[in-house]
Amino acid sequence: MIIGEEAYLNLCQHILANGTKKGDRTNTGTYSVFGHQMRFNLEEGFPLLTTKRVPFRLVASELLWFIKGDTNIRYLLEHNNNIWNEWAFEKWVTSSNYSGPDMSNFGNRSQEDTNFKKQYQEQMGIFKDKILTDNAFAKKYGDLGNVYGKQWRKWKTSQNETIDQLKDVIDNIKNNPNSRRHIVSAWNPEDLPSMALPPCHTLFQFYVADGKLSCQLYQRSADVFLGVPFNIASYALLTYLIAHQCNLKPGEFVHTLGDAHIYLNHVEQVKTQLARDIKQMPQLEINQQKTSIFDFELDDFKIVGYDPHPTIKAPIAV
Repeated sequence: MIIGEEAYLNLCQHILANGTKKGDRTNTGTYSVFGHQMRFNLEEGFPLLTTKRVPFRLVASELLWFIKGDTNIRYLLEHNNNIWNEWAFEKWVTSSNYSGPDMSNFGNRSQEDTNFKKQYQEQMGIFKDKILTDNAFAKKYGDLGNVYGKQWRKWKTSQNETIDQLKDVIDNIKNNPNSRRHIVSAWNPEDLPSMALPPCHTLFQFYVADGKLSCQLYQRSADVFLGVPFNIASYALLTYLIAHQCNLKPGEFVHTLGDAHIYLNHVEQVKTQLARDIKQMPQLEINQQKTSIFDFELDDFKIVGYDPHPTIKAPIAV
């Protein structure tokens, strides 16, 4: 069985060779396959890809944002994390309160039109500054709706009660490790209309055996070049943290994908990555003094021995 980064690169090759060319919501177009699984042995190291640099601090700050139950991008911007900006920005530039230049279809136009790109960067700068400094603006335009953090930590029931899925699953792992119900779901059909983006990583399950904690993620939609490397690292980190709190060792991360796709404007970048050699996996060090997943901050994590190939940039499809 092929595991680790080689499994990821094999998926990229498989999609380029066998994927079906499809349209998509973003009007970018993809090569797509349906149903794929990768496995990563967390005992061997931390699965941060080495064939291109994956920014760990962005991965970690986003995960902490989820764990906190936060849904507003202000926390992310405070930690210089811009990966959710476009969805909140779209909410502003399509509102009646926006009076700047037309930003429609900004995700694609900013890659093709130099003048538009300058306008986009100016308006994005204004937007970010207002999110960070204007509480009312941040509340109205920085919130992404009932996305991951809300579902993980504050799932609303039909009886108007609140379920903290993440806290509950940790308690269950501690008290009933052999259970087959260690599951957290972000897919809440009632809340989908209120989300800036319906959850791509929809459900994850934990499994305890031989003193080790493993995690399997089901991801309905997988942007293989830009998104999946983040998802791998994020759920590996989550597994490490929960294993730490439950006095277990990290075991395996199993990544199951529904629609796994490469956007048409990412193909050349993928080919560049495929031409590179895999390097040694780094190691993750976490602050051993903290015992609860809910107490960790960015400075409590350290990646050791990470020497990847350079970053490969690509446009995000919004």
